[in-house]
Amino acid sequence: MPSDDQLNEIIIEVENVPSRVVPEKTLVNSSFSMVSSISDIDVTDSQSFGNSNAKKSTQLLRFSSSLNESFSQTLRRSPGSVGIDTSHENIQGQKLIASLIPMTSRDRIKAIRNQPRTMEEKRNLKKMVDKEKSKQSRHILELNCCAQCLNSFSRAYRRSKNSLSELLNYISLWQKTFKVIGGKFGTSVLSYFNFLRWLLKFNIFSFIVTFSFIVIPELTVLEKNTLQFTGLEFFTGAGYFRDTVMYYGFYTNSTIRHGSSGPPYNMQLAYIFTTAACLIICFFSLLFSMARYFRNNFINPHIYSRGITKLIFCWDFTVTHERAVRLKQKNLSTEIRENLSEIRQENVKVTLNQRLIHVSAHLAAWVVSTGVAVACCVAVYYLAENNSEFLKNHQNPGAVLLLPFVVSCINLAVPRLYSLFRLVEQHATPRREVYILLIRNVFLKISIIGILCYYWLNIVAQAGEECWETLIGQEIYRLLLMDFVFSLADSFLGEFLRRLIGTQFPTSLGLQEFDIARNVLELIYAQTLVWIGTFFCPLLPFIQMITLFIMFYVKNISLMMNFQPPSKAWRASQMMTFFIFLLFFPSFTGVLCTLAITIWRLQPSADCGPFRGLPFFTHSVHSWIDALSQRPSYLWVVWICRNLIGSVHFFFILTLLVLIITYLYWQITEGRKVMIRLLHEQIINEGKDKMFLIEKLTKLQDMEKRANTSSFTVERRDVEQTSPLHVREHGAAHDLRFRRSVQEEHPKV
Repeated sequence: MPSDDQLNEIIIEVENVPSRVVPEKTLVNSSFSMVSSISDIDVTDSQSFGNSNAKKSTQLLRFSSSLNESFSQTLRRSPGSVGIDTSHENIQGQKLIASLIPMTSRDRIKAIRNQPRTMEEKRNLKKMVDKEKSKQSRHILELNCCAQCLNSFSRAYRRSKNSLSELLNYISLWQKTFKVIGGKFGTSVLSYFNFLRWLLKFNIFSFIVTFSFIVIPELTVLEKNTLQFTGLEFFTGAGYFRDTVMYYGFYTNSTIRHGSSGPPYNMQLAYIFTTAACLIICFFSLLFSMARYFRNNFINPHIYSRGITKLIFCWDFTVTHERAVRLKQKNLSTEIRENLSEIRQENVKVTLNQRLIHVSAHLAAWVVSTGVAVACCVAVYYLAENNSEFLKNHQNPGAVLLLPFVVSCINLAVPRLYSLFRLVEQHATPRREVYILLIRNVFLKISIIGILCYYWLNIVAQAGEECWETLIGQEIYRLLLMDFVFSLADSFLGEFLRRLIGTQFPTSLGLQEFDIARNVLELIYAQTLVWIGTFFCPLLPFIQMITLFIMFYVKNISLMMNFQPPSKAWRASQMMTFFIFLLFFPSFTGVLCTLAITIWRLQPSADCGPFRGLPFFTHSVHSWIDALSQRPSYLWVVWICRNLIGSVHFFFILTLLVLIITYLYWQITEGRKVMIRLLHEQIINEGKDKMFLIEKLTKLQDMEKRANTSSFTVERRDVEQTSPLHVREHGAAHDLRFRRSVQEEHPKV
């Protein structure tokens, strides 16, 4: 092991080499020799001193490796080092492949996906890794037949899964349009279109179920329609459509059988079980959708660095198209604006007088909105009660549109009146404003639907009409169609005129902002009518599917032409969860109550429909259970129907379990919120501690520099005053102190 004097001579010789005389190649060779000598010294020191100097040896090894990397970079940058550059890239590629081979398939895919390369380079890298792994597996070990089959099956499954996910992402509805809307208007406006697409998928599934098990069997025994088609049926739903598969009264009550040996198809059981299956699937899909959206969109409001970290650290360098880059920039800028606006809103302080003024304004707005809703409900009830007499006195076919016209006018005008309350209330956050408008509109529209259901089940069903189920189906069809027509008129005329007024005449108004609450409640109102009317009009999901498809393009065009981005950017992290919750609690639960009263309490029509002549709709199910009780192989079905489906206690226990699971899920979420807040505070405190330690360290380094400079000046004076015999000793001591000070300032070196 060399002594300290020898080590000082080595370092002093390297430092004193004039860089202008030595060429680049000699400098590189000398540096490599220096690194090798340092590494040799490190090895001998580690062997001699043992574990006490292990940390120093590792630091020297890291220093030598960093020097190697730095000099390899200089070689690559030099103009005559093309061959060295390619060899270095080949070595790096071989090292990367060698590190990927021992990984599992999932870890290997994640590692390749995280590489800053293009998709083509990633595919080529994966192919090379698979080829090298297959070569090694051939040479090292031979798998048996079962292991090879399992490996091939797992690989085929992964490939099919990846291709299926890519296909689903490619054929996803309006994916590019959603990116444009989110980049320009933010996540708050985008939540409305997400909710519309979710409802569209929901109605597609409902239509497939009802069409497969109710409509198609009836089409096989369809009789010729003798009524004349005039075109007015598109608006009234009566006339020619009365004797089609569109309404309940057209379906047969007999068992459908094709041929003498064909299987029987009981239309009564198919009708009631298909409706029940649709409702059960809707129930569980709503629950799972709420849980999924809540889990995916759960964001702690005290963390705002997500968008900034995306902008700085998570830019996707595979995006090369200019339009895609601009769209991604818009998305990131909008997200950062939303985060900063929430930070600004949390820092706003409200005085006691301002809080009292806000509370009084909120109370006044709630009193006025409740009074307006009650007045509208009274008007609808009065009109619905006198509707039958009005239709008897007016034989015009268009007279049936009076009730849907009045209801649609109320649904269009009153939510706009509610939107004007924001000028008086002045909510602190836009999210709170949207939530309050949603609650007021839900109270209005669900109250109107409740009054109409009362009118249908207590007046129309008890009036002794020939086929009251078809009449209710026609009423619901007219309400749904009239609401769609008013929405189109509002988009094409109302919003367009508002843009002209705001941009041409009083320029101070400007463009309007998209009203999320009003538009979302239109979707919830229409979906509630569809759920109620599916029993009386099985093709209503198909009609709703068409209207939603048209409304998406209409609202998208109107949004781009007539609206401006929100003046207060805000992040709609929980909007979809709240929308689905409103669709579940007031809407779907009300539908369940209405259909339960219809099926269990009301008597079907005597001359139309699949349940004609029965005392109740459920009588067909009881007859089927009694028939199955005579067969020993179906006794388990009888037990399930009598003890589970037909038992009130079972549904009570099921409801209790759902509530308990919901409460536990909510408690887990609250606990996660508290944990995230504590971890966030811990991160902030650790950052403050690091800043404090860095400041202390800089102060100590400044003090050491001042002490070293002062001692250096004193020693220099002593050297000048001493004889020439002691010059060499003082110079060596000075070089030793200088080297130690450099090592103290840079401990890694």
